[in-house]
Amino acid sequence: MKAATHNLRCTECGAVITGDAVNSIFRCPDCNGLYDVIYPWSPNGSTAISNDNLPNASALRWLWQERRTSTLPVDQSGVWRFRDLLPIVEDPENIVTLREGNTPLYEMPRCAKAVGLDWLLAKHQGMNPTGSFKDTGMTAALSVAADRKFEWVACASTGNTSAAMAAYAARAGLRCIVFIPEGKIAWGKLSQSMDYGAFTVQLKTDFDGCVRILTDLVTRFPIYLLNSVNPYRLEGQKTPAFEILEQLDWQVPDHIIVPGGNLANSSALGKGFIEMHRLGLIQRIPKVSIIQAEGANPLYRWFIDENRVMRPVKADTRATAIRIGNPASWRKAANVIDALGGWCEQVSEQEIALAKAQIGAEGIGCEPASAVTFAGLKKLVALGKVQREERTVLILTGHTLKDSQYTIDYHRGELLTEAEKAQIGEADQARHEALRKPPIVLEADSDVVLHALESHMKMTQHV
Repeated sequence: MKAATHNLRCTECGAVITGDAVNSIFRCPDCNGLYDVIYPWSPNGSTAISNDNLPNASALRWLWQERRTSTLPVDQSGVWRFRDLLPIVEDPENIVTLREGNTPLYEMPRCAKAVGLDWLLAKHQGMNPTGSFKDTGMTAALSVAADRKFEWVACASTGNTSAAMAAYAARAGLRCIVFIPEGKIAWGKLSQSMDYGAFTVQLKTDFDGCVRILTDLVTRFPIYLLNSVNPYRLEGQKTPAFEILEQLDWQVPDHIIVPGGNLANSSALGKGFIEMHRLGLIQRIPKVSIIQAEGANPLYRWFIDENRVMRPVKADTRATAIRIGNPASWRKAANVIDALGGWCEQVSEQEIALAKAQIGAEGIGCEPASAVTFAGLKKLVALGKVQREERTVLILTGHTLKDSQYTIDYHRGELLTEAEKAQIGEADQARHEALRKPPIVLEADSDVVLHALESHMKMTQHV
């Protein structure tokens, strides 16, 4: 691998600095903006170059495909296989990988039919090593931490980030600290960070309060911050865009639908598509739309505000992975929506629950936060923002086992409150009833079991 060659550019004021000049909180000292990693091939990149000097698109495609047959860990990684477009580590020996990426792109025929589309796919990032898309970003940022000789790393998390950071820190032999908010945490996620040896601190505040404490901490001690304000996280998280194009034989989809929490993932994917277009790997860029939960919807409120003012909210949603009221990367996500002609929508708890069950009925499943994509897609179709013939890809960010209690409560009919149930229309109520599959308790008697099976078969033979 060649020596790292990149700069950082503030997304607010445009100031450009070298990678090693950034402060511990990854904020511009002049305007408090976040940074993007820029390369010679980035739009308005760090070095003025002509198109003749850009990396050769055909050669890159061949090289990336060739690496798939390699036994080297960096080549087996679905992130570092594309390392030519993320030269952020000086010494390749410092790359920390768990063979992340290489996640499946599933066809979704039942969901496509339900929403009235001819073609629908889901890129399932929940099939990463720790069960979420955060692994793709964590391998990149933590490798930079190791490359820069940090011993401690830390993050604030609603669950998935802490699991990913703890796993990669353990792999690298680094020590890590996790700050989580009190209450409304999916314990399946938290158990991962415990298992991987993280020092876990639960603070009596929300996610945004955890971020404030962590920000103060990293200014006092040599601890490397691994939340999504770290621009190197986004470099890893852009690589699913590369994978999607490979898996589609470089045919560009029309629309990418992404869940919106802290909003770094949508930013990263947009960055990946834009860079591929700049390099001539693709001839056009898909729209990127972002879906938020009604109870954690600051970007949606910004989107419908004619003055385009971002106002934090007090977040409250059962989709804990996106339960964030003051998203750090909102400006980056807003820029992606505007630049790529995307849209922003919000969905209710009832809509999330139904969408999650419908995705589960496809046999793939996802965590609640991922299901906002399908719930939001229904609204985009109704608004005419996605047409029947358009090729659409949902980004599923987390595995279904990330929040198993949510799934259990749904199928037992215990997830939604009576007030929430009362707001469900007849058509959706019928869909819920058809999708719920609670366990039944029977006597250990063959005749009783056979009778129950016959009754079930009669009830479902026309479904």
